[in-house]
Amino acid sequence: MSTTPALRVPDRPSGCNFLGMPNFLSMALRTESARLPLEAAAEAIVVRGVQKSFGGAAVLKGVDLDVPAGTVVALLGPSGCGKTTLLRSVAGLERIDAGQISVGRRTLSGPKAFVAPEARRVGMVFQDWALFPHLTVGRNVAFGLPRRERHSGRIEEILRLVDLGGFGERMPSTLSGGQQQRVALARALANRPSVILLDEPFSNLDASLRNSIRLEVQRLLADLGVTSLFVTHQQEEAFVVGDRVAVMLDGEVVQQTTPAGLYEAPATRAVADFIGDANFLPGDAVGEKAETRVGVVPLRDVMWGAVDVMVRPEKLVLEPGDDARVETIEFYGHDAVYLVRFADGTLLRTRVLAAPEFSPGDRVAVGYAGDGTVAYPRLP
Repeated sequence: MSTTPALRVPDRPSGCNFLGMPNFLSMALRTESARLPLEAAAEAIVVRGVQKSFGGAAVLKGVDLDVPAGTVVALLGPSGCGKTTLLRSVAGLERIDAGQISVGRRTLSGPKAFVAPEARRVGMVFQDWALFPHLTVGRNVAFGLPRRERHSGRIEEILRLVDLGGFGERMPSTLSGGQQQRVALARALANRPSVILLDEPFSNLDASLRNSIRLEVQRLLADLGVTSLFVTHQQEEAFVVGDRVAVMLDGEVVQQTTPAGLYEAPATRAVADFIGDANFLPGDAVGEKAETRVGVVPLRDVMWGAVDVMVRPEKLVLEPGDDARVETIEFYGHDAVYLVRFADGTLLRTRVLAAPEFSPGDRVAVGYAGDGTVAYPRLP
């Protein structure tokens, strides 16, 4: 949806979350006639030093963010860290206090610039739909289109893309919730945006639909080649959909990299605590290795002195021994997680891609079987 002054945006953002449409995206991808021709080339989003406060409370604290042209970047962070405020700032729905936001060669927000939302060519999809109840489906989709395009076949084309071909004359009240949400998505894409923003697009999906829909969304965005930035608080969702992931904590983007790079080498202890399942072992670093209670652990970087070594559960191996005792076992079918306790009370999580070999109460030896990992200066 290309935002416009005529459309009231409520305090809780609204738009689309794909509920009730498990098949339409894959159908669009398989049907050549449903492909969306983008006349505007994809453009990069560049955010530099953006600050935003509400009532004296800083929400964005000098945010830097890069979304390369044609890529999908997931903005990942806990609730309340400023993700949605940043997204709304890129869309022009919030005026920033300092910094600069650019799309391609255009400065959209800056010290001496502010482009109105409707002139940014930015499509936006929010958590809930926001259709005009007095307009037909076709007129809802056409809302942000230039007048000359409203009768050019463009509306039917975009409706076919979201598996709503022939629905143009229907009223929103006659559609199911899932169909209304598809209309909201169609409206976001109708104006051929060079950038599309998605705010928690899968948050209201049933668990049975979430996995398949988020993969289809990623494939559709890649097929369209439009630069995409989407907000999520779920790590798995960010890793599946994003070509790159930007982690946001307490009003700042603290790391931007690939999903694999983020999982393997969190930049800080705070990021490591937030991303994935990790153990932190006290150790003494000597160059490219650290001595720990599970043996020598290789390090990605040269370090010296007291450190906390990040060890993913799947990098630990158990054998019969007397290092620790198995406390509990979590069996998930495709893998199992052991919680083992050492004599001093330290707990470690280990993961195996097999049926459990040990039982609660068994004594085990714990070893490390991975490559170089990251370590952080020891917390006091």
